Amino acid sequence: MPAYEPTLLFDAPRLAAGLGIGRLLIKAETRRMGLPSFKVLGASWATYRAICTHMGREPGRWENINDLATEIAHLKPFKLVTATDGNHGRAVAFMARLLGFEAEIFVPAGMARARIEAMESEGATVTSVAGDYDHAVARSSREAGDRCLVVSDTSWPGYEATPSDVIDGYSTIFDEIDHALDATGLSQPDLVVVPMGVGALMAAAVTHYRGEHRVSTVLAGVEPLDANCVQTSALAGVPMDVPGPHGSIMVGLNCGMPSRVAWPRLATGVDWFVAVDDDAACRAMRDLAEAAVVAGETGAASLAGLRALLADRSANDALPDLGDKTALVIVTEGATDPAAYRRIVGRDIDSVGRVVTAIR
Repeated sequence: MPAYEPTLLFDAPRLAAGLGIGRLLIKAETRRMGLPSFKVLGASWATYRAICTHMGREPGRWENINDLATEIAHLKPFKLVTATDGNHGRAVAFMARLLGFEAEIFVPAGMARARIEAMESEGATVTSVAGDYDHAVARSSREAGDRCLVVSDTSWPGYEATPSDVIDGYSTIFDEIDHALDATGLSQPDLVVVPMGVGALMAAAVTHYRGEHRVSTVLAGVEPLDANCVQTSALAGVPMDVPGPHGSIMVGLNCGMPSRVAWPRLATGVDWFVAVDDDAACRAMRDLAEAAVVAGETGAASLAGLRALLADRSANDALPDLGDKTALVIVTEGATDPAAYRRIVGRDIDSVGRVVTAIR
């Protein structure tokens, strides 16, 4: 992939002290290959695997994305389609542009104009669907055909391979974290907090942290209060639908149903399911800005979830004492709506200070 490099892992001592924990690490997925979120990691790998499956073989010899585009040019005219609350759709459109394909992105009604324009800047056609994210998913699924691939990060009956590949693509994040910790001599985190929409990123976290010698890492997933489909499913013991409309500003987490392929890992591998309101997300955005991290509403959810978890009496009784331990939060996006960021944080993106302490 062009312009690939590991994203930064920040050490945030002031935030850690305020939270009463030994160390707070922030994996900042705010700038990934020129895009403002982690989503391209899943979209790129899943697109590649879907194309291979479509052709019934691997492409010919190739070394870079331009070579790959040449090897699969015979498929054109060809289109990539998905549904999105913003970031995944832009990542799929980005891949379509690099490969010389068309892209159509279905979005829920009322999406911020800045997010639509970002997808259009990648050459995509953006189609608004009456209803919420789940309605957009249903609409996108009808587009699959001989000259069109649906590259979704959630699953439904009969459609599971591509969402599984999306999860595999996200594993890069956790490999990068391990490499950074090894390079600096820091220990593995005791608590990892991950925002959850349909659960794909958390499924990747479960795969990573529930491997050999890592069962002691506490995993906590965060959702909006009115779109807590994974939390509701965990309480019920089976996947449950949380009907919309979902109105949280954490738009990337406004999902009504967990991914079918992610759910088994979420059900067995996550320790805490946390739901937070929009005020908590706004506070986390401001706190992250003070730590020199520009985080959008969805991206800040992990810090909001960590604060809520530490403030909860039942969690405090069950969690290990974090006073001398390490928590890691995954910030999944930058400021995808600059006007909203300015309104919430009270400053422009460019005014957020330079990094003082960072681990790479």
